[in-house]
Parts: sequence; structure tokens; C-alpha cells
Amino acid sequence: MIHFSNVRWKNFLSTGNTWTEFQLDRNATTLVIGENGAGKSTVLDALCFGLFNKPFRKINKPQLVNSVNERGMLVEIEFTIGQRDYKIIRGYKPRLFEIWQNGNMLNQTAKDADYQEELEKNILGLNYTSFTQIVVLGSSTFIPFMQLPGSSRRDVIEDLLDLKIFTSMNILLKEKVQTNKENLKDVRRNIKSEKEKLAVHKKYLEEIQNKNQERIEKLNNEIENSESSIFRLETDIERNNSRVEELRETIKDEKTVNKKLKDILKIESQFEDKTKKLNKNIKFFNDNDHCPTCDQSISGDIKASKIREGEDKIAQVNDALEKLQVELDNENQRLLDIMEVNKEIQEYLEKVSDSNNQISSLNKYISKIRKDIDAESNDKTDVEGENIEIDNINDQIASDEKLKEEYLNEAQVLNVAADLLKDKGIKTQIVRQYVPVMNKLINKYLAAMEFFVSFDLDENFEETIKSRHRDKFSYSSFSEGEKMRIDLALLLTWRAIAKMKNSTNTNLLMLDEVFDASLDTNGCDEFLKLLNELGKDTNVFVISHKGDVLQDKFRSVIRFEKHKNFSRIAA
Repeated sequence: MIHFSNVRWKNFLSTGNTWTEFQLDRNATTLVIGENGAGKSTVLDALCFGLFNKPFRKINKPQLVNSVNERGMLVEIEFTIGQRDYKIIRGYKPRLFEIWQNGNMLNQTAKDADYQEELEKNILGLNYTSFTQIVVLGSSTFIPFMQLPGSSRRDVIEDLLDLKIFTSMNILLKEKVQTNKENLKDVRRNIKSEKEKLAVHKKYLEEIQNKNQERIEKLNNEIENSESSIFRLETDIERNNSRVEELRETIKDEKTVNKKLKDILKIESQFEDKTKKLNKNIKFFNDNDHCPTCDQSISGDIKASKIREGEDKIAQVNDALEKLQVELDNENQRLLDIMEVNKEIQEYLEKVSDSNNQISSLNKYISKIRKDIDAESNDKTDVEGENIEIDNINDQIASDEKLKEEYLNEAQVLNVAADLLKDKGIKTQIVRQYVPVMNKLINKYLAAMEFFVSFDLDENFEETIKSRHRDKFSYSSFSEGEKMRIDLALLLTWRAIAKMKNSTNTNLLMLDEVFDASLDTNGCDEFLKLLNELGKDTNVFVISHKGDVLQDKFRSVIRFEKHKNFSRIAA
């Protein structure tokens, strides 16, 4: 049971920056009165705003903030459920939303929408529509149960009978069904994949068993081809070495040529030195008439003789140099020929080296192939490994098949559960049991208010109304006073069912201007009798303009008044 104890607010509608506190559990029946605009209906808006973030009347949220102070609007609501004390704090300008439980604020990391869902589903167990059907009945914006669409009627009844748990279960079930489908899809895909893998491994095993000898033969062919290549290369080496020897025979005089060239160059250098010396002597006799050593004069005959003698010797040396140059040219040409032969020899030697390298690589390749042949002949690891892998795959397929069977069995159970949790499933069965009780209570309260009709709701919450003479009527065909009697009977019925189920049962019942609109005096008296019979656990608040008529019929009276343009509770 939800036991509301207190609501207070400030800067809310016409209320100023001073807290207005409204105790909700002091008296069994309380009359709330005041002139128009005094703020007596503000308590309904404060309750709905604090709990559901929207007022009872059709007022935009910014208009809820006091127009004088324009900020600091706060509403606090305190209530108890079992052993837990709750306090809801909600504000606007600045925005604030807190839920306190036993003095500790609940985790507020979630978004406001998720935080509100936590309050409605897991704490209160009812939403705005259910709250305004079970706790509050007003004449302004209240939509009577009979004017709600079918889906909203169902929501109210499901809250009353605590059937929302089945809706939550259905949501969880849908998630499980989806997970089951995905798991089944995955395991079927795995089985298909494992079977394809099994076929590949079996085929591979067959291939390695059938083609093992073929591979050995292929490797032996590789050896034969390699040995043939070695033989060809060895033949090439022999031929190239033979050619090298032939060429070397043609340049056996290489050392002699080199020595002769050195000797010629040495002689040439000596001739050049002798020519320089002779030219120096000729120049001396041309330039000097006296001997610088003995200081004697040199006659012209001697000078001419010496000069002629020197020129003759130079001519002889030049003749010798010309002959020597011819010999030098011959030897240089021979040396060039020798170099060309050496170059050719080097090319043949490189071919020999390349052939030797290829032979070495081929020998290594042959050695490796022979090891592979030995491995193929002696090692059965691949065959054994494939057999082990095939066994593992078969085990996995068996495990997946078992898992698939489990998922299929689970799917059958989930389908049965889904049928049960549909609106026409277990919820309909429960509603079917309570409909007669509801109809009995509705007709009981209608009779208590001297409205004698037969009122029946079916499982789809559609009504059938008959008079004593069995004439059929609809809700809309009645007068406003008669409609109000039906609305009040339904309100009391829902509260009785809630108390019976202990689902959305609450101590609070608030009626706004119910006695001011459509009920006649007799209807008011009969309804007041019903209110007084609700019991000590119920706190009824009636907001009315008829203070002078109704004051003596209530345990306490609260009067709202305007003071300096702000609403307050009169002292």
C-alpha cells in the first residue's frame, strides 16, 4: 500500500517563495474550500507534477512557475511503501528531479525518462492515467474511465490487477525468443560449417593417402631433372675451361711483352736525357764566347765545330728514337691484343663460376628433395593428424546437434509462454475472474447512490447498461448527474479492487468539485455516506465551493485564501 503523508510546494502557480505544506494523512475526511482563484486545486497539480512531471489540469509547465518570482519552483512529496520511506523532489527553473529512499538518494545516472520509469514502474506501480482514475477525480480535466479508449481502459485495469508484471515478462520473453532464434540460427550455421569442414578434411585425407606415392614420384623426377641439369652444367664447365686453356696458350708471351715495354721505355727515357744534354751544350756554345771555367776565349771555329758535333749526335739520337717508337708501337699493340684475350678468358671463367654455383644449388635442392622423400615415406603425421581433426569435428557436430535440440525444446517452451502472456492469454483469464467482482461492486455503489441500473463490463472493458425494464443504454445517453454517479461508482470500485489486490492501493482519495457540478443534494448525501464507510486507512479530500453546506459533514476543513496576491492556507 502507498501511504501518502505530505506534499508541499513553493513558487508553484499562485504560491509564493514560502512553503505551503499539506498533510495528507491527518484526518479521514477533509473539506478543502476557498474562493475562486484562492489556490485550493493547486494541491492536485502539485501532486501530479511531483509524481508524474505534469499537472492535473491542462497547464503548460512554464506557466506552473509563479509569475512574480519567475523561478525556484519546487514540489516535495513524502510517502511510505511497506518499510521504505520515499521523498520525491521535483523543480523547474532550475530543473530538479530526485528520488530519496530511507534518506538516501537513488542512483541518478540515468536519463530523466529512465528515472521517471523507475518511479512509476518499480516504486509507485502506476502511471498518470491510473493515478487519476484511482486517487484523483476532478471535474476540469479528468477523463472518466468510461470515456477512455479501450487501450487506456486496459492499462488502468492491468495496473489495478497488478498485471503489468506480465507485460514486463512479455517484453523479457520477446528478448528471450529473439535470443533463442539467434542461438538456433548460430548453432545451425555452425553445424553446416562443421559439416562442410568435415567434408574438406575427409577429401584431403583421401588425397594425401592416394597421392602420397604420386608425390614421391614427382620428387624423384625433380631429382632426375636436377641431375640432368648438373650434367649439362659440368659439360659447359669442361668446354669453357678448355677454351680458357687455348686462349692462355695464345698469350704466353705476356710477361715478355711487358718486360720489353719496360726496357723500351727506359731506353727512350735515356735518349731523351741525352738529347736534353746535347741541346744544353749547343746552347752553351751559342751563348758564350769565353769559358766560364778557365776564362779563355772560345774561337768561332771551335764553337761551330762543337755545335755541329752536337747537332749530328742529336740527329743520331732522333733516328734511334724513331726506330724505338716503331718497336714501342708494336709492343703496345701486342699488349692490347693480350688484354682482349684476358678479357675473353675472364668471361669464360665467370661462366664456369656461375655453372659451379648452379651445380651447388642443385645439389642442395637434390639433398632437400631426398629428405622430403624420406619424410613422405616414413612420416604419417599428416594422416594421423587429419584423423584426429575429423574425430574432433564429429564430436563438435554431435555437441552442436545436442545444443540445437535444447534450443528447439526451449523454443517450444517460449512459444507456450508467449501464448500465455498475450493479452488473450493469462491476463484475460485473470481479468475474467475479476470482472464479476468488479460488476458486483459497481452495481453495489450505484445502488447506494440510488441509481438503479444493471451495469456490466465485459472482458474487453466494454459496458452494457440496462434499466430495470431491461432497456439498454449507453454511458453517453445519461445526464451529467447520472454519469457522475457512474464515475464515482467506478472510482470506488477501482479502489476496492486495488485494496483487495494490494497493487495500487493507497490511502489517498481526492475529489475536485464533485459536489459542485452534477450531483444533486440526495446524490451528495448518499456519496458522503459511502466515503465515510471507506475505513480508517483512507484519507479523503473533497475540494468544493459549497463550504457553508458541507463543513459539518467533514472531520476537518482546510481553507485557502489570497494574501498579497499569493495563495496560502488560512490560519
